[in-house]
Amino acid sequence: MKIEGKNPVKELLESDMTIEKIMVTNGTNDNEIRAMLQKCRDRKIKIEFVDKRALDKISETKHHQGIIAFATEFKYAELDNVILNEKQKGKDLLFVILDEVLDPHNLGSVIRVAECAGASAVIIPSRRSVAVTETVIRTSAGATAYMPVVKVSNINQTIEELKNKNIWVYACDMDGEDMCETNLTGDIALVVGGEGTGVHSLTKKLCDGVVAIPMFGKVNSLNASVSAGIVIYEAIRQRRK
Repeated sequence: MKIEGKNPVKELLESDMTIEKIMVTNGTNDNEIRAMLQKCRDRKIKIEFVDKRALDKISETKHHQGIIAFATEFKYAELDNVILNEKQKGKDLLFVILDEVLDPHNLGSVIRVAECAGASAVIIPSRRSVAVTETVIRTSAGATAYMPVVKVSNINQTIEELKNKNIWVYACDMDGEDMCETNLTGDIALVVGGEGTGVHSLTKKLCDGVVAIPMFGKVNSLNASVSAGIVIYEAIRQRRK
């Protein structure tokens, strides 16, 4: 897995992911990169100095900023471990479940906002969903280093499992109750639908309720990451009262 650019690589170095090597342009005078290289030396991570053209050739983004890291594949979290860790911290649970989100930029953005809000984890299905890729990591601005991402075989079974653990599950959809009028405190999970499909009808029926974002303009839909961010922060607002 290639991680490109200064901020993503910096966050990668703060994570517990295994870094195989770092490639950097020859003779770099960038202070941020030089600080990262010192961390690499401290951790005995292999560093390769190469010509800029070599980085340009292997770069997928074409915005590598003079540094590319090669890391092991992303390590997904276990749901039970996340619940145990959050409860040991005395925190209320706040999960974000993504129902068929296929755009890596949306997934990366959701992970970023979930981490900023202090959510417990982002849950994605193993099928009909984008996985955590280099694009997701880059879009998350390094948030994948801190935000647990749980991959499950079946979203509906996971919703039933969460409900059995006394976690209230709410689907986010246009036909729901105003989110500001819904109690989003305590242990909850928010289900956000994919691009163009929304939350599937069976999944919606399994939820304890459906919440909607108030709309006042002529366009009556938002993309997955924006919707997730709005509802997550409404939950945070209610918890801070």
